[in-house]
Amino acid sequence: MSSTLHPSNPNLSNLSANSSPSSSNEVVATLTSELLLRQRLKLVEQLWESVLQQECGSELITLIREMRTLCSPEGQAPNVVNTQTQALIENLDLNASIRATRAFALYFQLINIVEQHYEQRGQQQQYWDSPTSANPSLDSSEPEELSPPEHFQPKPWSGNLSKIRRDLGTFHSLFPKLKELNVPPGQIQSLINQLDVRLVFTAHPTEIVRHTIRDKQRRIAKLLQQLDQWEEGLVATKGNSASIPSAVANKINEKTEQLRQEIRLWWRTDELHQFKPRVLDEVDYTLHYFGEVLFDAIPKLYQRFKQALKDTFPNLTPPQYNFCTFGSWVGSDRDGNPSVTPSVTWQTACYQRNLVLEKYITSIKYLTDILSLSLHWSDVLPELLESLEQDQQQIPVVYEQLSIRYRQEPYRLKLSYILKRLEETRDRNLQSEIQVTHRPLIGQDGRPKFPESNLTPHSYSSSEDFLKELQLIHRSLTETGFYCRELEDLICQVEIYGFKLAHLDIRQESSRHSSAINEIIQYLRILPQSYDDLSEEERVEWLATELQTLRPLIPGELPFSETTCETIETLRMVRQLQQEFGREICQTYIISMSNDVSDILEVLLLAKEAGLYDPATGVSTIQVVPLFETVEDLKRAPIVMQALFELLPYRASISGGYEALKEQKPALQEIMLGYSDSNKDSGFLSSNWEIHKAQKALEQVGTPFGVELRIFHGRGGSVGRGGGP
Repeated sequence: MSSTLHPSNPNLSNLSANSSPSSSNEVVATLTSELLLRQRLKLVEQLWESVLQQECGSELITLIREMRTLCSPEGQAPNVVNTQTQALIENLDLNASIRATRAFALYFQLINIVEQHYEQRGQQQQYWDSPTSANPSLDSSEPEELSPPEHFQPKPWSGNLSKIRRDLGTFHSLFPKLKELNVPPGQIQSLINQLDVRLVFTAHPTEIVRHTIRDKQRRIAKLLQQLDQWEEGLVATKGNSASIPSAVANKINEKTEQLRQEIRLWWRTDELHQFKPRVLDEVDYTLHYFGEVLFDAIPKLYQRFKQALKDTFPNLTPPQYNFCTFGSWVGSDRDGNPSVTPSVTWQTACYQRNLVLEKYITSIKYLTDILSLSLHWSDVLPELLESLEQDQQQIPVVYEQLSIRYRQEPYRLKLSYILKRLEETRDRNLQSEIQVTHRPLIGQDGRPKFPESNLTPHSYSSSEDFLKELQLIHRSLTETGFYCRELEDLICQVEIYGFKLAHLDIRQESSRHSSAINEIIQYLRILPQSYDDLSEEERVEWLATELQTLRPLIPGELPFSETTCETIETLRMVRQLQQEFGREICQTYIISMSNDVSDILEVLLLAKEAGLYDPATGVSTIQVVPLFETVEDLKRAPIVMQALFELLPYRASISGGYEALKEQKPALQEIMLGYSDSNKDSGFLSSNWEIHKAQKALEQVGTPFGVELRIFHGRGGSVGRGGGP
């Protein structure tokens, strides 16, 4: 048996040679994560050395082994080690230094992948109280995969599952804890109803790893998972059949060779981009995370939340599907980045919509395959049949092509109509992107002009129309006794991502708006003195008056400086984005370095000129968000917000208009608190304390005005950016 195993995997040979039918269960029991971790580290190290030998020859291997020996904790005394190591490195030529550096960098990244994989594996074992993994499924993209022997299956659960789950930091540990603390179910339900989590992506220079490398890391982790599965299958079936262990051993050899190949490909791949990334490259990088991870992960998160809640509080209602949504600054944050133009932001919105539409199209095709319910054997709601008659009239081409094939399969026919609409929506989106990318439209004033909304005959005007059709199918299935998890996941995704994927937040530094207002006033000669010469009180008085004026302030043509034109065009672009993509695509404008009331009113006035704020009704389709960054600004934040809430036009803009204000409907104000600048000002501890005090004070300011606050924490992972998790 051992002779059929890959020569670079001696641990498996030993396991197979020393195992016997009577002791196979005992051997399985010894395959703890710690043991497997050591074995896998040894395997990966052997493959790493094998690749280096093949690619660079024995000279590099000798050098690396010598350096590792010198740096080993079992080696010489520290001062001797440092001297010898330094001398060795100083004598290397440039080529050898680069190769050795790359080799060690690859080694440590491989070790990190192995350790992360087995940490997750240990968590799974703890969750299921099993010495073996939870039988991770093989890649569905490999139909030729040999299924694991049935002897290797997860052990049936016989312990106290709730106890194990309480030991983990999961939803299943949260709700039992709340019950133990006698938290009233009504209070829990109230908190669930208010859940509103938004995770925001930002482009940051510390993230430089190519997603080409990320893909390789993911494939290596997947191969490690598959190796675990097949090796444990080999041990579990040893002696039970002559053919199964041989087939499994061959599969182990195959996976090991694939692992070697991935490491070799990684060695031959550039770690970093060989060009300066454009803004749209950063957008593509962000979309990679959505496409590969987040898009499918959030429905699973929701299902776990719902099940955990049901297990402990069966009478409580789970949150809305969209309790967790996403925002992005990538392609829309123009603070300090002149490369982020209105055209780039428009293209970013098109990129995002294209990704989400492609995902939906894939899901609809899959649902069409599986929902083959026939009228002969399944009931259908009359509303669904009525919608099919309407679809026939609106999209006769689909009816002509598929009505005979699907005449007894209404769900497949309905999904075919939906697929046609999605494909036309995608085509319309591509045309919108092409018009800006390859044939930029220029208005009579010489400034960029964005394409008007131009619906194709059958495309969706909004994600709400798409959602209604999915909900109709879901209702027809559930009311006739059938539950489709895949359809529910798709509905969850549509409610979270819509046709936008992520909200785009515009961000600009406060002085840009002051400069634009000053230039406009000077050109139109509205005031006897420049805006810059006004006091803060005079600025606020003039801005508040101008916000209530119905006449336009800015002319159609823009005879201003390039920076002022860009500021004005950005807000005009936001208006057109909302018309084309829906209001939710972009309804947040963040002002960095905010420190006065005028900083916020200036943006609201410019938004009024772009058609985002109606002075007659007080309705605003954009939320102006002050970003308080320095310690001094954090201390002033409550004073600034108090003065803003006292201004009727501003309070109307966050309440839904003057009518909503009269009806005392709740208002929402988003405020962003910066961690990096305050951290630079006063240090980590003092910064966090000032932010804590600012939050408390801001809450007290908003309550008398009926204003609810949403706090946006601008916190990164490093200590310099706030030391977040």
